[in-house]
Amino acid sequence: MKRWRNAWRFLPLLSVIALTLTGCGNEQLTTLLPKGEGSEMQFNLMMLSLYIMIGVFVVVALIYTIVLVRFRRRGESDNEIPEQTEGNVVLEILWTVVPIILLLILAVPTVMATFALDEGTEKVPEGATVVKVTAHQYWWEFEYPDLGVKTAQDLYIPSGERVYFELASKDVLHSFWVPTLGGKMDTNTATVNKMWLNAQEPGTYYGKCAELCGPAHALMDFKVIAQEKEDFEAWAESMKEASSQASTDQAAQGEEIFANSCIGCHAVGADGGNTGPNLTNFGDREKVAGILDHTDENIKAWIAKPSEFKPGNNMPAFEDQLNDEELNALVAYLNGLKVEE
Repeated sequence: MKRWRNAWRFLPLLSVIALTLTGCGNEQLTTLLPKGEGSEMQFNLMMLSLYIMIGVFVVVALIYTIVLVRFRRRGESDNEIPEQTEGNVVLEILWTVVPIILLLILAVPTVMATFALDEGTEKVPEGATVVKVTAHQYWWEFEYPDLGVKTAQDLYIPSGERVYFELASKDVLHSFWVPTLGGKMDTNTATVNKMWLNAQEPGTYYGKCAELCGPAHALMDFKVIAQEKEDFEAWAESMKEASSQASTDQAAQGEEIFANSCIGCHAVGADGGNTGPNLTNFGDREKVAGILDHTDENIKAWIAKPSEFKPGNNMPAFEDQLNDEELNALVAYLNGLKVEE
């Protein structure tokens, strides 16, 4: 018993730690700061349910407190038995009708939002941007079938309008999620799921895989770059006209290495394979493999030992195949793959 009394002394410390940890995190990975049309619908539903729960809690706590105070025993000599009541039609109607009303208040906007979030997914409005998303272990592929563009890791979309997604997986079950723009949707191997997102203003938003998919699940990140319509169209044109031509002698050496070692898996423009991420605009990206800062050292480290950063990924290690000079040349070539000025 004494041991349990001592354990209670740690409760204030644990409370302070828990309170401190609630302030940790990334504002880009929260549903509580909605930046999209869909995420606002979902946020409003969460707040509505929260208000209902708080209201119910307050009423129940108030009734409980009144009962405790009014019917408490007043001294040792207080043996009075309160009036016994069996059945009360008004109360029974009240606690039956009130929950029904609360459920309707929550159910009606939930059903409306559900239909709104599914609107247009089966028949995409004419002129809307469509993106085919394919999840891989552990990276994301983005294809724009109407624009003839394919990229990876960085998802470009026009802001201020709905963008429609067709979601699938190449290997195992994943889940596509951009917390500040909308809810998650699973990517399956046998079926195609559909959804839409609408970034209300230009900016960079962060996404993750929200389904446990292997040892590097937590590192399966991507970015959503929302641009004004004209900027998005200019980016798409630049992607279609992108060239892999090296601009320096070192980059030319890197291009030759890329052609001999990498192009079977990675595409640049229309040339190359699709086993690995498309690298057409690699030089414009802020992250390497979606998780490392875009620096020369991180690029070389990733090429040399990719499994140290993303366990279980399918990219082979090149530490024994490329020397430091060759790695520098390859990095110079990759950094030159840009479509944005």
